[in-house]
Amino acid sequence: MTCIAGVVHQGRVYVGGDSAGSNSWQLVVRKDAKVFRNGPYVLGFTTSFRMGQVLRHAFRPPTPPRRRSALERFMVVDFVDTLRATLKEAGFARHGNGQEHGGHFLVGVAGRLFTVEDDYQVGESRDSFAAIGCGADVARGALFATKGEKPAERVRTALRAAERFNNGVRGPFLVVSG
Repeated sequence: MTCIAGVVHQGRVYVGGDSAGSNSWQLVVRKDAKVFRNGPYVLGFTTSFRMGQVLRHAFRPPTPPRRRSALERFMVVDFVDTLRATLKEAGFARHGNGQEHGGHFLVGVAGRLFTVEDDYQVGESRDSFAAIGCGADVARGALFATKGEKPAERVRTALRAAERFNNGVRGPFLVVSG
């Protein structure tokens, strides 16, 4: 259970996350952050702390293209292929019903914010913001309602709202930009 929220503002991406490690009945406030930088990327994860550890410490993402127009294809093909190989090597990629699954996370790069789903699809919202995890709906509402405010504060407001209305979200909150 988690909330990761991100905003794109003036060519920068701001991604914030909570500190909850939880299941249906237990919650631990963890020291290890769910949001971090990896090279030119800002990442924020849900799904599994193991996946987050792999993304932070083992994943060596490829260098993004210089042309913004090539970024979507790059993310869908090059980024995801490297991600899949890393998750397999680390023993995290799961198989079921004839499909491979990874995890769910946000990726900010080159002033754009992408969502990577557990089936490795890559999406980008037209709203210039996104949220994932059990607190995502509340966070998206807060991001919508705070348009025009400073981007890092919008992310913190979204996380505080998710904490208030969802039992799987807990501070402290960390916001990273890039």
